[in-house]
Amino acid sequence: MSTSLRILVPVKRVIDYAIRPRVNKTNTGIETAGVKHSLNPFDEISLEEAIRLRERSKKDSSKWPEVSDILAVSAGPPKCADILRTSMAMGADRSIHIEYDTEKGGDLEPLTVAKLLKQVVEKEDRNLVILGKQSIDDDSNQTGQMLAGLLNWPQATQASKVGFEGDEVKVIREVDGGVETLKAKLPMIVTTDLRLNEPRYASLPNIMKAKKKKMEKKSLADYGVEESSMRRMKTIKVEEPPPRKGGEKVQDVDGMIAKLKDLGAI
Repeated sequence: MSTSLRILVPVKRVIDYAIRPRVNKTNTGIETAGVKHSLNPFDEISLEEAIRLRERSKKDSSKWPEVSDILAVSAGPPKCADILRTSMAMGADRSIHIEYDTEKGGDLEPLTVAKLLKQVVEKEDRNLVILGKQSIDDDSNQTGQMLAGLLNWPQATQASKVGFEGDEVKVIREVDGGVETLKAKLPMIVTTDLRLNEPRYASLPNIMKAKKKKMEKKSLADYGVEESSMRRMKTIKVEEPPPRKGGEKVQDVDGMIAKLKDLGAI
């Protein structure tokens, strides 16, 4: 195949999925100080798929396009460098760290992230963006769609399988009551779902090799984004859900019906 894939994989540093989130003392957000962070699981799946596309191409170049470059990008505080190193240890060729102080300015909103990614796509000459359908901290599920709109590119969201037929990208996605198959030509945006693949662990040799891979440091200003124009929403209050009340056992069906009548449910 003549098309060469230049893939962009955006990644985000989030609270580890195994940690139970706690509301901070000011009730303005989730407590992040002293909490373990890791690579957003959906972004990890996106990166794995980009790497698998390269591996498939090496096995059969007649069916799969060559992957010439896999670029990981993240915006956030200095510790975002950790997840970018992890991304390169998994298989990304290089990375860009857009430095931004989340403690001072708050989390970047989806539209701001999409605008940043649009600039990265254009400056780095990407023709395929694979990103997680959402991050597990804000669950917005908006960035991929916004990016497709800004670039005027076709999009396939919540992909459970990605393939190629000729010069077209074929994406299968799960919908209510079945599956949907989409086809589009490059350039394209693909967002990933949990069933797409199971990400690999970075091996120790690859972790060591990742230290030698290139990580560029950039700022928001390098991509024409001003901090003063980023915040469009304000979080008023964050509260934990009320504790669930304990259930009650009944002896038989008649007892259940009587209890439901007492509660006014029937």
